[in-house]
Amino acid sequence: MVSTDSLTTYLLEVILQHLVLTSALLLVALAAIRWYIRDSQRVGGFSQKHVLITGCDSGFGNLLARQLDRKGFHVIAACLTEKGAADLAAAASSRLKTLLLDVTDSESIKRVVECVSREVGERGLWGLVNNAGRSIPIGPIDWMDLQDFTKVLDVNLVGVIEVTLQTLPLLKKAQGRVVNVSSILGRLSLVGGGYCLSKYGVQAFSDSLRREMKLFGVKVSIIEPGFFKTAVTQLDLIEADLRRLWARLPQDVQASYGASYFEDYVKAQDFSMGLLCSPDISKVTRCMEHALAARFPRARYSAGWDAKLLWIPLSYLPSFVSDFIINVLLPSPKDVRSM
Repeated sequence: MVSTDSLTTYLLEVILQHLVLTSALLLVALAAIRWYIRDSQRVGGFSQKHVLITGCDSGFGNLLARQLDRKGFHVIAACLTEKGAADLAAAASSRLKTLLLDVTDSESIKRVVECVSREVGERGLWGLVNNAGRSIPIGPIDWMDLQDFTKVLDVNLVGVIEVTLQTLPLLKKAQGRVVNVSSILGRLSLVGGGYCLSKYGVQAFSDSLRREMKLFGVKVSIIEPGFFKTAVTQLDLIEADLRRLWARLPQDVQASYGASYFEDYVKAQDFSMGLLCSPDISKVTRCMEHALAARFPRARYSAGWDAKLLWIPLSYLPSFVSDFIINVLLPSPKDVRSM
C-alpha cells in the first residue's frame, strides 16, 4: 500500500509542477501583451514631420511615399527620373514634394540635402528612408569584372552611407529616424555580384549607426524584405544583363560551364523567383511606416513569408544546409558534373 506521506508528497510535487508551468505561461503571456502594447504605440504630429525617401520612381519607395502622404506626413520623395517624379506628384497631394536624386553623385546629394534643409527649417528631418537600389549585374562571380560590382555597391551601399552622412545633422535636430532597406540577402548570400555584398554592408553600417545615434535620440531600423515583385527582381532586365555577361565570357570559360548552362540557369532563376516573389509590396511599406511612426521602432523588420519562415531561419543553420539548398535550386556547370 502507498503511505499517506508518499501520496501527499506526490500530490505536492504535481501541484508544484503545475504552478511552475502556469507561472511560466503567465509570464510569457504578460510579456507578449506588454510587447504588443508597446509596439502599438505611435508618435503624434504627423503633419509636423518631414520624411525624405530615396528611390521613389517605383516599387517600395513609390508606395511608401503615397502611403505616408495619406497619413499626413510631409513627404520629400527623391526620384531618379523626371517621369518618375511627375507620375508620383500626380498621384499624391500637394503636400508631397518631389526632387531628382542620383545617389551615386555627390553633387546631386548635396543639392537635395540643401533643398530638404530649407524645407524642414528648425524642425529638422524626422525620417530618412534609404530605399534606392539596384540588383544588376547579378549572377555567377566569374562572369563579372570589378566594374560590375561597383555599379551595384555605389548605389546600394556607398549611396546609402553618403545620403545618411549628409542628412545626419537634420536628423539629430529632430531626434528622428533612419530606415535602411537591406534584404534577406544581407544575411544569406544566394548569388554572386555586388547585391549581396551591398546588403551585408547595409546591415553593418546600420548596426553601427543605430548604437551611436541612440545617444542623440535618433533611432535606426533595418528592413529585411524577402522576394517581392519590384524593378529589382524584374526578370527580363536580369536575364538581359545575364546574357550580356555570358556573351562577353572567353570561350574556355563558357566551355567550362557547358553550352546549355546559361539557359538552365535562366530557367532555374525564373522558376525560383516566380515561386517566391510576392506581388504584395505593402508588406514591406507597412514595416517602413511602423519604423517611422512607432514610438518604439524595432531594430529589424522582416517582410514576407519567405523571409520569416525560410531565409532568416536558414541563415542560422550550418553552412552545409544552405549550400545544399542553393545547389538544388541552381544548375551545375558541365566541368563539375563530369568530375
